[in-house]
Amino acid sequence: MILVFFPGDDPTGDGPWGMRAYVIFNVVLISMSAIGAAVVLATVRPPARHLPRWLLLTPLLSGSTLLVIRGVPGMVENLLMVTGIRRGGFVGVADISTGEFWTGIGINTYFFAGAVLLVGTTVSYGWRSAESAPERSTELSR
Repeated sequence: MILVFFPGDDPTGDGPWGMRAYVIFNVVLISMSAIGAAVVLATVRPPARHLPRWLLLTPLLSGSTLLVIRGVPGMVENLLMVTGIRRGGFVGVADISTGEFWTGIGINTYFFAGAVLLVGTTVSYGWRSAESAPERSTELSR
């Protein structure tokens, strides 16, 4: 967390946005991750039964979409890199170091695994919450 605010060397590479944009970007990503974790936990917690279905499905669907958009091309890139078709991935140079190679593989795998897990969670919650929807309406009418 400290690296978000004190990253050492300028991670922006003297880009047009500067350090402030870097910090804001990281704070937004960390916040999205924390909210996502809370939403996923809420899908299996009994107190969440009383929440409206859309309140959990909306961030689950949004997160699933974002992770699929990032994770699936990342896995295709992994396949290109591992097979040697394009060692640097889609936009990388062909002569990357071994560290850069394995870092790319790890990051892409992380996003793909996140996509698979979150899509599974979203589908599971969608089915479970749809089945219990009639129960909710009778509970609310009492």
